[in-house]
Amino acid sequence: MNNKEERFNQLVYDHKRTIYTVCYMFSNQPYEVEELFQETLIRLWIGFDSFNGHSQERTWVYRVALNTAINRRKLRRRHIETVPLTLDIDPVPPDDFRARQVQELHDNIGRLDPMDRALVLLWLDDLSYADIGAIMGISASNVGTRMLRIKDKLIEMSNKSN
Repeated sequence: MNNKEERFNQLVYDHKRTIYTVCYMFSNQPYEVEELFQETLIRLWIGFDSFNGHSQERTWVYRVALNTAINRRKLRRRHIETVPLTLDIDPVPPDDFRARQVQELHDNIGRLDPMDRALVLLWLDDLSYADIGAIMGISASNVGTRMLRIKDKLIEMSNKSN
């Protein structure tokens, strides 16, 4: 294995949780998460030589993963017509209130537009507003404003479902 491959393998090892989290936030279907993960790795490999260290590795990985997920979602909406599948099973037991709340929150986050979903993902990963702004290409104060609006949207969605 050459030096570039070793450095890339280390990058993937160091940031695989970040990549997976982004992929899962944009799809909770295991096969789609796996495909998106692989596509993100390909884009990271393609851009690996051009990463010049002007930002932190984690910031760059987040940016590539988010852009890949958002672009893939846009392409899928244009080309694939879907038919909803209904199942007669409930994956969350009716008596597990906490699990049901977590599932509802995940579903509501999934209904946000991709940029808002990305902001929530970064916030849930405990990044500062400054780091989120660097990844998303907006100011830290803009992150704060958008997060307040997103929280209001999530509260409204939750109130409508109750």
